[in-house]
Amino acid sequence: MITKLLVDSLDRRATLFLGFLGLILVAVPLLNLWVPEGSAFHVPTYLVSLLGKYVCFAVLALSLDLVWGYCGILSLGHGAFFALGGYAMGMYLMRQIGSRGVYAHPTLPDFMVFLNWKELPIFWYGFGSFPYALLMIVAVPGVLAFAFGWLAFRSRVAGVYLSIITQALTYALMLAFFRNDMGLGGNNGLTDFKDIVGFPVQAQGTRAVLFMLSVALLGMSFLLARILVTSAFGKVLVAIRDVESRTRFLGYRVENYKLVVFTVSAMLAGLAGALYVPQVGIINPSEFAPANSIEAVIWVAVGGRGTLIGAAVGAFVVNLLKSVFTTGALAAYWLFVLGGLFILVTLALPKGIVGTLEDLVAAKRKRIEERDRRGAVPELAE
Repeated sequence: MITKLLVDSLDRRATLFLGFLGLILVAVPLLNLWVPEGSAFHVPTYLVSLLGKYVCFAVLALSLDLVWGYCGILSLGHGAFFALGGYAMGMYLMRQIGSRGVYAHPTLPDFMVFLNWKELPIFWYGFGSFPYALLMIVAVPGVLAFAFGWLAFRSRVAGVYLSIITQALTYALMLAFFRNDMGLGGNNGLTDFKDIVGFPVQAQGTRAVLFMLSVALLGMSFLLARILVTSAFGKVLVAIRDVESRTRFLGYRVENYKLVVFTVSAMLAGLAGALYVPQVGIINPSEFAPANSIEAVIWVAVGGRGTLIGAAVGAFVVNLLKSVFTTGALAAYWLFVLGGLFILVTLALPKGIVGTLEDLVAAKRKRIEERDRRGAVPELAE
């Protein structure tokens, strides 16, 4: 059953995309670890971490495309699930520091000692265990998405109203996490990580493994999303996106379909945030900023909404441009570039990069078929 779903979900484009992911999963770590630094083919460690960060953003974009591109749920707060997964990983990493912190306290993180906390809050207890942390990375975003979706979808909140509520959700979380009494580092967040599952976070080999895990997560997330959208479940999602009232009239429990896909999407975003944190070395409340969630929407729009591959491509393209335009003299112009890119895509490429390329390839194939058909007519007549 699972094999059949997997085979049915893979077309030529999906197979090529997975093949490309497999190539970079192997090639980038090899070029980093085995090729000498003086070689032109050497990939420096900082670039491995940067690419790993881009891959995590691609998973976030893919999770957003799953709900927006296929179900019509425009979430302007998906960055909240990404940040929650990141905080869960950050809490685990902080517990691994132990007495190696600035204040050398065996159990309390440095920020708690600085704020004169006497004991570890109860919700920190399990984070000394990696399996528990992994469970929280998935469960916390998933439970929040389920609770939010259950209330919103059963109340039939949709359209711009739902988008505004999701944005309010992430803004409220940002304000809460800024508070020192939350026990999560306040405005400074969580940082100064040492180890992850016993390996130094800053080590070259660890960086390479984190990159490989990020690429593997993107591949598995893509496979899961493809299975969902190519199945009968996915066809209902598209029907909800296009004509929700008619789908409801046909007897489908629309709110249940929305709730499932929204929860799955949040879990994927949480996993992306968890792998993002050890690669950038910090997590703070700014990750909840509504602007981050809006930027993720732009990634999907640029790459191509409703294509999955396009979401990943858009995340890479926009963040590559961001890396260029936020350094040196160009830093002041990044917001103008981002806004201009969104306007350009909306007006000139409404289907995004991947969607437009698909249309061009389909049009070319149609012209070739018509030309071959016209060429075959005289032979048929003879």
